[in-house]
This record gives sequence, structure tokens and C-alpha cells, in this order.
Amino acid sequence: MASHFSGVLQLTDLDDFITPSQECVKPVKVDKKQGKSVAKIQIEDDGSYFQVNQDGQRQKLEKAKITLNDCLACSGCITSAESVLITQQSHEELYRVLRLNKVLLSSGEQKVVVVSVSPQSRASLAARYSLSSSETARRLTAFFKNLGVHYVFDTGFSRTFSLLESQREFLKRFARKEEDKKALPMLASACPGWICYAEKTHGDFILPYISTTRSPQQIMGSLVKSFFTKQQGLDPQKIYHVTVMPCYDKKLEASRPDFYINEFETREVDCVITSGEVLRMLEEEGVSLSDIEPAPLDTMLSNVCGEELLCHAGSGSGGYLHHVYTHAAKQLFGVEVEELTYKTLKNKDFQEVTLEKDGIILLRFAATYGFRNIQNLVQKLKRGKSPYHFVEVMACPSGCLNGGGQLKPVADQSNKELLQQVEELYKAEHLSAPEQDTRVAELYQTWLESVGEETARQLLHTQYHAVEKSTNGLTIKW
Repeated sequence: MASHFSGVLQLTDLDDFITPSQECVKPVKVDKKQGKSVAKIQIEDDGSYFQVNQDGQRQKLEKAKITLNDCLACSGCITSAESVLITQQSHEELYRVLRLNKVLLSSGEQKVVVVSVSPQSRASLAARYSLSSSETARRLTAFFKNLGVHYVFDTGFSRTFSLLESQREFLKRFARKEEDKKALPMLASACPGWICYAEKTHGDFILPYISTTRSPQQIMGSLVKSFFTKQQGLDPQKIYHVTVMPCYDKKLEASRPDFYINEFETREVDCVITSGEVLRMLEEEGVSLSDIEPAPLDTMLSNVCGEELLCHAGSGSGGYLHHVYTHAAKQLFGVEVEELTYKTLKNKDFQEVTLEKDGIILLRFAATYGFRNIQNLVQKLKRGKSPYHFVEVMACPSGCLNGGGQLKPVADQSNKELLQQVEELYKAEHLSAPEQDTRVAELYQTWLESVGEETARQLLHTQYHAVEKSTNGLTIKW
């Protein structure tokens, strides 16, 4: 089965899944009995394992069940067949929770199910059904609620926090660039494929450059399991939080120990499903999104104006370069940037933007998508040749709108044609400026100030962990 992980995670030496040339680090389960030694493990031609005791008796061994809890983001710890993802990170798991909720309805023990949909997934589904992005959102809301979901939110709302935090972090880094040689360039951190690669391959060298700001998915995790639970008077473990993402790598991101709430023994994001898995759910239910009666949008945690969802300016990967650049130009140099002029370098996935005054370059930003460009970026950093102050880094060529979890072209449609259609639908939404979002500003003043500065920092930021290679394999520092 072909992998749907980003290209960064599909390289021979960097796989987060087993390829034919690799063995899983946890292939079989051996129950040791006191007083008896195991002679050897024999592997048959069909791949089955047998324990051969000293007396010659053979016992077939059970393959160990590996979930994303076991994933160390090292080399080959989960399988390419994606069966590893089904246990906790699939639409089948969402169905299981919804079925259980129906059984527990009378007992009051059911969970409140929240689904947060990414703008990229919404655009992908809109292209398939020839709908607008907002119309798709209203029909998805109806579809999920008909299945038993209680709330459907939009991660465009949490992205506003992510953009604002990225802006503030950049200004702080820029101010200390003289004494801290790794303050700049600041590298965007919303792409889990890129983060996983950086941790495993370049470790302590590259991690200081990466923004600590959480991705929109994980800030939504904070909003749902911290703010929303308090609003509803619920404990976080009573919420089952699902995100709909354009990317399989997001499943790995949600499973990171950093995003587990130890106090309540729950993850901030319990399950991640892709745009393609939503399509599968529609097909399994025997319905077309076009035929579903729209429902009103849930506005509490959605980037919405009336019945229309809003989007952010910039790229389809979130617009980090756009918003950090325009904010920095204004705050640092008093320049109001009305429109960004991108210069394409070696290929369309490597572009840069510069701010010049009197022939002097004040700011130089870049967008670097796809592994070949990421490699070039890292090598420039290692040689001390990187000219950039900020880089929007994404693992997938063409960025998140082209993620591995997005819908595939239909018959007689090329990948290029589909991507162009998805981009047009994504950018057709009305623009929203993060600095002007009054509801987000209110949450900064109420929710975040009420939890204290350190807790607020933890809810909106994260940390990274270098993976060290050793003679015994890989050791991860978590």
C-alpha cells in the first residue's frame, strides 16, 4: 500500500513506517515465563514467528499491536499499511465512539464529540462537490451532527492565535538576533512532517531556529480541552475531539506526548481524520454532500462572519510568511505593506520576499515547500549562508492544499487542475486580519490571562526533542 505521509517522511533513512527493507522495532510479543529460557525465534517463509524452546517445542507468537502511542518518530516504528493508525487515528474510531455514545445515552456517560475542520480540507471537499467553501462547511456540519457529533468548529479560528503568536515570537527573536546567532531565521512550525524530519535528522542544530508556536490543530486542542470544557462545565476527558486535516502527518502530531494532558489523562486532539476519510464516511453513509440540507455553523470556535467562513491572506498553508512579514515591516520599520511581491527562485516551491529601503534589505523572507528545497535550506544554515529572517517551511510540494490526505483527482482530471480548483475555492473566502479579530482579542484578555502567563505560554507554544543515534539504534530524548 502506498504511504500517504509527506515526502519528508518517505525517505529511505527517515521512514516513520516500515518499508520492505526495514523491520519494525516491536515485531512480536514474547511472554517470558520464570525459570524457562527462550532458545530462539524462528521466522517462517510466510512471515509468521515461532518460539522454539530448548525441548524442540514450537509456539506461534502473536504479533504485537502497535498504536501511535508507541511511535517515537524514529526510523521504522510504525507500519506502512496504516493499520497502526486505525486503532486511534481513523474514521472507524470516530464511528466507534459515536456508536458507544448511543449505547450510553441513557446513562449520562456519553462523551461530547467535537469535530474541528481545517480550511484546506474544506476546500478539497468543496472542489469534489462543486460547492463553495462556506456551503461545504454548513453541509459538513449537518452531516457530522446527523451522525451524533455535538459541535463542528473551524481551525481557521485557532490559526488566528497561531499567526498572532508567530508575529510576536518573530519580533522577540529579531530583537535578540545580535546576541543569539540562532534567533534567526525563524522557521515556521505548523508542518509536523517538517518537524519530525528536523528532530530526527538535524536535532539540536536545527531545533533552536524553529518557532515554538503551536500549529492551528494543537491550538484548537488547547481551546477545546481547556477553554471550551470550562465553558461547558466538563472535564477534558469527557470531550472527544476530532480534527479533519489535509495531511496524514497530523496524526503523528496529535500523538506527541507534549500534547497529552497528564492531569486528566487525555489528549488535546483524540483523533485525526483526513479529507479523504471524510469522503469515505460520506460514501459509507450512502450520501452526497451536495444532497445534505445545510445546517447553521457553530460560531463559538470558528472564524466566521454571519453564515460565511473567513480565511487568512497568504499561502494555502496558513499564510505565515504573509502575516509575519507585514507585521514585522510595520512594527520594526513603519512600512505598511499593501501587497507582497514574490520572487520565484529555483522552482515554484521556493519563493522569497524582500523589504528594501535606500538599497538596503531590511527583511528577507522565504517560502520553502517540499523536501528538495528543505534540504537546500538546511545545508545553507549549516554553512552559515542563509540570508533569511523567516522561512515558511512545509513538507509537501505546493503546501498543505496538496497534502497527502486531500482528495485525489477524478477521472479525466489532472493533479494540477484539481490543485488549481482547490486553491481558487480556498482563496474565495473573505479575508480576515488576525489583529482585528475581536473574539480572539477577548480570549487573550479573559481565558489566557485567567490561567496565568506560564500556562498561557504552554497552551499556545510547544517544545521539540532531538533524536540521537546510538550504536544500539535510535534513542529519543522525550
